[in-house]
Amino acid sequence: MKLYHGSDCVVKTPKVLAGDRIGDFGMGFYTTTDFSQAKRFVATKCDRLKLQRGYVSVFTIADDFLSNPALRIRFFRQADGEWVDFVEANRRQPNYEHDYDIVMGPVANDQVYASLALYEADLLDYRELIERLKVRKLTDQVLFHTDKSLLSLTYCGSEVVPCQQK
Repeated sequence: MKLYHGSDCVVKTPKVLAGDRIGDFGMGFYTTTDFSQAKRFVATKCDRLKLQRGYVSVFTIADDFLSNPALRIRFFRQADGEWVDFVEANRRQPNYEHDYDIVMGPVANDQVYASLALYEADLLDYRELIERLKVRKLTDQVLFHTDKSLLSLTYCGSEVVPCQQK
């Protein structure tokens, strides 16, 4: 299976680093199975940093990586209540920690954040929030949270992504 990582540089040797933002699943190395999603992330980063190009680094991983008994893995199949609670804990609690090596699940996009904001402002109840999330077409993300989990990845190349300056 291929996984993609969008960045402002080629990443041949991934590392678990504290990023410039807290991700949906906490600190770590984020990838996706969706090449287009990785390119969109590059475009966003290029826009924010005023760059002319970015890169999508490509990795391979065993197709059955979610079944690896040597790793603690959390797989969210959909944006449900457990997923919302996990994402919210990672985003709202600066010191929140979990003990998973790998976490996979949906990406919280801008529409999801708008729904979460309505929920946080008490304009939606929990049930309404979950119903709104169920109708969204969400791409996935795979977080490698520990050095041990990164050993599952093999770098196999990268692609330059030209960025349009606004």
